[in-house]
Amino acid sequence: MARRLAFFAGLFLVTAATLMLQLVQTRILSVVAWYHLAFFVISIAMFGLTAGAVWVYLRRDRFTEATLSHDLVYFTSAFGVTSVLSFAVQLTLSPVAEVSILAFLIWAELAVCLSVPFFFAGVVVSLALTRSPYPIGRVYGVDLAGAAVGCLGVLTLLDTVRGPTAVLWVGAIAALAAVLFSHSRIGAAPAAKPPFAAVLRRPLAIVLALAAVAVADDLAGPWGLQPVFIKGKVEPLDKRMFEHWNSFSRVAVFNTDNRGPHMWGSSPKVDPQDWPVEQREMVIDGDAGTTAYRVNDLVGDLQFLKYDVTNLAYFLPEQKRAAVIGVGGGRDLLSARLFGVPDITGVEINPILGRLLTQEPGFADFSGIGEMGGIEIKIDEARSWFARSKEQFDIIQMSLVDTWAATGAGAYSLSENGLYTVEAWRIFLERLAPNGVFTVSRWYSPKRIEETGRMVSLAMAATFDIGAKEPRQHIFLAASGRVANLILSAQPLSPSRVEKLETVASDLGYTVLISPRQEPQVDILRKIVTAESKPELTHYTASQKLDLTPPQDDRPFFFNQLPLRNPLLTISLAAEIDDIGVLSGNLFATATLVILFLVSALLVLATIVIPLRPAMRDVGRRLAWGGTAYFFLIGVGFMMVEVGLLQRMSVFLGHPIYSLSIVLFSIILATGIGSLISDRLPLDSGGKLVGWALLVGGFLLALPFWLPSVLLAFGGATLITRAALCVLIITPAGLLMGFGFPTGMRLISAVDRKPTPWFWGINGAAGVLAASLAVTLSIALGISTTYLVGALCYLLLIPAALTIGFHAGRVKKLLPSIRSDEVSGGEEALGAAVKP
Repeated sequence: MARRLAFFAGLFLVTAATLMLQLVQTRILSVVAWYHLAFFVISIAMFGLTAGAVWVYLRRDRFTEATLSHDLVYFTSAFGVTSVLSFAVQLTLSPVAEVSILAFLIWAELAVCLSVPFFFAGVVVSLALTRSPYPIGRVYGVDLAGAAVGCLGVLTLLDTVRGPTAVLWVGAIAALAAVLFSHSRIGAAPAAKPPFAAVLRRPLAIVLALAAVAVADDLAGPWGLQPVFIKGKVEPLDKRMFEHWNSFSRVAVFNTDNRGPHMWGSSPKVDPQDWPVEQREMVIDGDAGTTAYRVNDLVGDLQFLKYDVTNLAYFLPEQKRAAVIGVGGGRDLLSARLFGVPDITGVEINPILGRLLTQEPGFADFSGIGEMGGIEIKIDEARSWFARSKEQFDIIQMSLVDTWAATGAGAYSLSENGLYTVEAWRIFLERLAPNGVFTVSRWYSPKRIEETGRMVSLAMAATFDIGAKEPRQHIFLAASGRVANLILSAQPLSPSRVEKLETVASDLGYTVLISPRQEPQVDILRKIVTAESKPELTHYTASQKLDLTPPQDDRPFFFNQLPLRNPLLTISLAAEIDDIGVLSGNLFATATLVILFLVSALLVLATIVIPLRPAMRDVGRRLAWGGTAYFFLIGVGFMMVEVGLLQRMSVFLGHPIYSLSIVLFSIILATGIGSLISDRLPLDSGGKLVGWALLVGGFLLALPFWLPSVLLAFGGATLITRAALCVLIITPAGLLMGFGFPTGMRLISAVDRKPTPWFWGINGAAGVLAASLAVTLSIALGISTTYLVGALCYLLLIPAALTIGFHAGRVKKLLPSIRSDEVSGGEEALGAAVKP
């Protein structure tokens, strides 16, 4: 009994560590590079796991139950050690946002660093599932349980320690699994010692060493392990005063030598240097910056805020209640108080920023916000908080949330964002008091008006949706320097309020771009605000060189304006890459997507497809084509659905890390259970398989019709409620899709067992490559399109399966035995992978 428990406990920790490492890496890559690279980690993790299983298959004569415990100890220790060593190399790399041979090589090196520990994890899981003496159902159940717990446990780990320290602890957890495997005592030591056996067969020493390093790194804080390059730059460590990580950000605070205040869009009629002020730069994930000012005398120290275009709306009279979305360094909170607003609510998703402003010694007293009466900071996701709240405000301010610098660097270009969609702005408009205004500031360039144009397009669509007959009467837009400020009202702006805004803009030297009393001078803006209906608005904005259509929750990519649905036009825009702002960021991010796809394709070809090609010798054409099509389709179909759900739930839950944890937890558990149910309810006839494929396809085809309304209805629920709803939504799809892989294996094995490794290799390769394709598809055509493509893939399984042929009697006989090398690399066998 003790030996069995040791085996199961070791497997549980291995699969938990595998998923934890994957999610920790998404957090670290968000700091080092860009947010949308979560899909790259998923893809590379899947690649490493599949490559590990392929390696076991190719050496199937070497690995037997006779040496199982020793092999598990060795490769589990290797998993733990390489998690740390590969990460150490990774810290020295600087992923670059450019199209060059050097960029390709750097991304290829990063992919190898990421994949090495997952390779060893794949070896361990494959050995545990195919060589252990225990019932595969129990082994698989423990495998799934560990993976699911890892998806949720990583949130606690990242909220407790820094990102780099979290990798060290994951390595220690993996090494602890090796200690447990050493007590399972299945078989004897192999005759030949593998490389580094003297080290890797001492897992207890590895655990103690990695735990000691992790504790030391945590105590070192900001001076512990750090990426050398963050967004392609080296941080000035001599000026860094503070650094802290949590599950969805890394916040660093720096002293600045600039005595003139940082302003977004200062009036040309003043010189900011006339107001020297001590300030600190607060940087989120290496690129999104915000500024904190020292306040001794609010009125005397911060007069310059009255000369920033982002605060234009505060000149309107009767401002008694204000809400700020994204408090950052507290600048907008101080602006509201400077203009005399007595009741101010800040809604900030990041608890680190809230703590810095109100509790952190040496920082809270810097701006003094925590000591000012009438200011309350809510730690919550803004869209959900406003949907849940019944409060009304005279002004809601959202100033450069996701700053222009990050946008220009491509940091958010391919990332979904739930604050810049028509559905979100409808919620904000509903929380305005009579005559209240929603004011949004974004990046502006007279030579590149498109981001401003998209913001206006979004405002028009949201106003149409609340029933406005003339939306242009609700909009005022002014610009200064590199920032444009939009003022939007749920009611038509009164003549007196428009006159006030125009007068202040004239006095401060702002450029009025849109006013209810003036015809816009910029052609694009004029045609947007003169649209007489939402369909007319959509038609015009979709016909432009860049994508100016109002983002919806189904296509929430406000920061990506490349027309990816028109590849030739996208390529032609590369000629304008020397321009600043959103276009260059979009082009760099998209080029990186292409590079990553090519890197993944080469790795898959070299380590999966070519090594497994011999398995197809002397296989009939019907089996070869039908089987390849079947497993390719379930690989692509599953990944389309998974990526689509990840993106859609990111908007619903408020942050990608929540989406990754909850969606992967749900899909791993549900598809694993579906795979196990398929043993009891096998699809052993053509009719059953056709019925199953129609059920899966029908469910996925129906998603775009009912899912948006359900998510919108629960948008104001608590995070726990929204997470539970995600699990309920994903579970039926997971259960149904879980039948696909084991059913295919039974169909193949009933004809010829020999080529099964080729087919699960094709399945893994398809999943690896489909991840980047799914991201591109959702950006170009909408997230719901990924569901539709996934549904099509599952429906096409019908002709693929019929091509293979059904041998009902042989399939039933195979049910008890489909537990060995035939599924050793299948991703339903790799419960720690991201899909079965």
